[in-house]
Amino acid sequence: MYRFALDDLKKWRSKPNRKPLIIRGARQVGKTHLVRLFAREMFSHLVEINFERDPGIASLFSTNDPKRISRLIELQFDIPVIPGDTLLFFDEIQAAPAILASLRYFYEDLPEQHIMAAGSLLEFVFEEPGFSMPVGRIEYMHLGPMQFEEFLMADGKDRLTDWLNDFSPGDDMPESVHRRLTGMLKTFLVTGGMPEAVSVYLNSGSWQECESAKHALITTFQDDFNKYGSRVRHQRLQTLFRKIPLIVGQKFKYVNIDRNERAGDLAAALNLLCHARVCHRVCHSSCSGVPLGAMADEKKFKALFLDVGLMSSAAGLNLLDFEKAENMMTVNAGAVCEQFVGQHLLYSLPSYRQPELCYWVREKRNSSAETDYVIAEGTSLIPIEVKAGKSGTLKSLHLFLREKHQSLGVRLNTGLPSVLDTETALPDGLNIPYRLLSLPLCMIGQVRRLIREQLGRM
Repeated sequence: MYRFALDDLKKWRSKPNRKPLIIRGARQVGKTHLVRLFAREMFSHLVEINFERDPGIASLFSTNDPKRISRLIELQFDIPVIPGDTLLFFDEIQAAPAILASLRYFYEDLPEQHIMAAGSLLEFVFEEPGFSMPVGRIEYMHLGPMQFEEFLMADGKDRLTDWLNDFSPGDDMPESVHRRLTGMLKTFLVTGGMPEAVSVYLNSGSWQECESAKHALITTFQDDFNKYGSRVRHQRLQTLFRKIPLIVGQKFKYVNIDRNERAGDLAAALNLLCHARVCHRVCHSSCSGVPLGAMADEKKFKALFLDVGLMSSAAGLNLLDFEKAENMMTVNAGAVCEQFVGQHLLYSLPSYRQPELCYWVREKRNSSAETDYVIAEGTSLIPIEVKAGKSGTLKSLHLFLREKHQSLGVRLNTGLPSVLDTETALPDGLNIPYRLLSLPLCMIGQVRRLIREQLGRM
């Protein structure tokens, strides 16, 4: 299955100042598949070393001489290691942390050799006492679940993907195309973007087999809890893992997780799940400028789960729930759609950027407000609301635009795309002009491009 990150890897291959690349992401998001796809297209040879499956292979790296290491790898795998022609791929590198530190010598002494590494739970390795990170000698790529357009392409809907990529507000979106995209979106909300679940569904056409694959993935993540060592009780992790899919979109309160647990203990467990990228904090930001994360309040946050399909399974939802609903955004109080939007926005920045997402909340008596998400595009701050139906109140978006002196807001719903130049509608009458970009949920992958287009026209 094609991944957009493949284009980033091709650019990395030809960079004159290329460094060893580490792909970071949760387990089972497709890191290994991506590297193999890249190697088939761009190299004559691939040497893949899995340090979890074969821990003894780490002995090949006992020297700091990259040329000697390359010769030993050739002897071990009987594959020529030729700079520019062979890709060295170190998988599950968290099982041999010392190998990470040795990457600096490849960069310094053998920079022409293409090297990639991947692993799960890498954040745990980085925090270990005494771990020596080769700062400035490696670079990163962050990989999440498949995006909606990647799902369309995997299902052979390349023309729909091309149409989305070329669309601009003002173009006509035929009702038939809108219905077709909405139907595919409902399917994606259930399958999600985990490559194995997508592959099983597309190859079998069976929802039962897809559901079985997703539950197997959920069990895999739970089985990983024993790899977190003595950091936190497993039961605490299990409790959080079960509850987070049910509270997406809500302000996170530890008391709603387990009244019998101390907030500090639950916070430590949540940190581990976030390190493993099983979930993500969406922190409140004062949004007084960029970067948004610099003004984030880590004590005031919402949680996102890893993937919308896994969330649907954890919440006991299936395709019938979305088909029977008059408006799919009302399913599970709209939390599924907020998850769908959030996981796309998390990975909407270039892949070398750490995934990060914020929202804005004002908690004042008789004047509270909350936008679902806020993203930055250049120096502009863009509030994004996920709304049921074609209308719905936009009071919070209006308050944000006025208080932060911004002029563009985004609404995601089930309607047709549109652009409206209007005024905020606040009861005190102190209204300002702004532009509202309304997009159907199926266009979430185009949001940043379309925002840039609108900012360029304002």
